Formats: sequence, C-alpha cells, structure tokens
Amino acid sequence: MGLARARAELAVVGAELAARDLLDDAAGVFFLDLAQARSAVAGADHRAVVAAHREEYDRELRRRHVPRILLSDGTEPEAVATRRDDTPGTLRGAPASAGTVSGPARVVLDPVGAHLEPGEVLVAPSTDPGWTPLFLTAGALVMEMGGPNSHGAVVAREYGIPAVVGVPDATSRLRTGQRVTVDGAAGLVWSDAP
Repeated sequence: MGLARARAELAVVGAELAARDLLDDAAGVFFLDLAQARSAVAGADHRAVVAAHREEYDRELRRRHVPRILLSDGTEPEAVATRRDDTPGTLRGAPASAGTVSGPARVVLDPVGAHLEPGEVLVAPSTDPGWTPLFLTAGALVMEMGGPNSHGAVVAREYGIPAVVGVPDATSRLRTGQRVTVDGAAGLVWSDAP
C-alpha cells in the first residue's frame, strides 16, 4: 500500500513535469530515480535519461528468460553451450523427474486458456502454481528455466511425469505437434522425426 501511495504521488509529479514541458509524458517520471525527479522539479530536463532508461526497459521486456547463471563477463554458459550431446537435434537440460516418454510437443507460453491433450509434452518457459492444471494431462515437461527444485520439477515428480528443466530456447527450438522423446533421468530431449 505504501508503494501504491508513493506511485500515485510520483504520477502527480510526472503530470506536472509533462505540463511544464520537462518530460515528454507523465509516465516518464517512473524512469527517473528520486534525485533525478527532484532536479526535474527544480527545472532540469531529463528527457535523454528517460529515453535511455525506456530503451533499457524495453530491451528487458523482450528477454525471453532470466539466465540461471551469468559469468563475470556477462555471458550465459547455457546459451553458449546449448548442445552438449553429439546427436544432432538433441537438447540437454537438468534432469528433474525420471522416466522416458514420447509424444507430441505442445508449446505453451501462457497457461491462461491453454489446453493440453492427454500425453502431450508440455514445453514452457517456466511454471508457477497457475500452470499446475496442465500437469494433469501432460505426458512430460520440458522447461527453459529452473532447476531440480523449481516449481515445474517438483510438481512433475509429484505427478510422476518425466521432466527436463533448464533447456535453453526449448519453446523456440521445439514446435507444437512435433513428436519428441523426453528422458527425465538423463536430462535429454530429442525429436523422433528427422
């Protein structure tokens, strides 16, 4: 409630700054820190700062996933070494729930309104409790993010379905309807058709 109140006050400040032509629009105030907002009230023009912060914000919104690990130079090891198996087309992740299942993949980016046929392999960026109903009919789980203790891994074990998690770019490398095999003990996913 405190943050909502602070946000409401900043919105008023943003409207005033936009009216004084110090910002392009009232929402720009949310791209300033408090010191910058104070100096803007005093007359400083921070349009360039707002534009740079908006660009960075938009770039982050386009990010498909949050890296599990980053090296000190900013690279993501999983993105650099996405294939660690010699078999072409094999995807590797972290083993999360043992078992092997073959079936058609179903790529789901949002659980709202999603439908899964019995036995389909649920391919998702990540899961949270809102995804749990999909586990009732899933034959297996492939997830881009997470580790052995992530929500998807734990629920897959509870439901007794194979799961491989931490599979980089799974939602773009696999497609709905593609027949795949998931080996939850080995942490491998591969297409059954060339």
